[in-house]
Amino acid sequence: MKKSFLLSSALLFSFICQAEASVPQVLGEYGDWVAYYYRDSGGPVCYMASTPKKDEGKYSKRGDIYTVVTHRPSENSFDVVNINAGYTYKKDAKVVIKIGAKTFDNLFASGDKAWAVSEKADKELVEAMKKGNRMIIHGTSSRGTATKDTYSLKGFSSAYRAISNKCGKKR
Repeated sequence: MKKSFLLSSALLFSFICQAEASVPQVLGEYGDWVAYYYRDSGGPVCYMASTPKKDEGKYSKRGDIYTVVTHRPSENSFDVVNINAGYTYKKDAKVVIKIGAKTFDNLFASGDKAWAVSEKADKELVEAMKKGNRMIIHGTSSRGTATKDTYSLKGFSSAYRAISNKCGKKR
């Protein structure tokens, strides 16, 4: 439950900034992932999130680190993967995700966040996350510090089903 509270607190701040957003409600905890739901002015929003099991790099201070997958049915937007690095990425930084034998290097970074470059890339990434056991994200901070964050994908598929069911996405 502590993981849920910490993650909820970090994510609540980023989502509550939307003027008409309701407070996120936990749909459930699934392994190392937590599924959430809230309503904004456009309608329901469902997302799932996790924090890394291990974060590595020669840094002295780092903010919150987490990965989120979001569905916004009112915008016909599903499977949007967002990585929060806990630092500002280096300009033109290469963010690389490894899941099993697959490598995803089609991401772009802005500020402290990274996203896949297209809907297709998001969907491929989510499919790999459903099948994988762990996900490793490599990034570089604005100060040149290389980082390696290792996430467990235990519970990913169950959390994904929960947000898909709540937000009406057909799998």
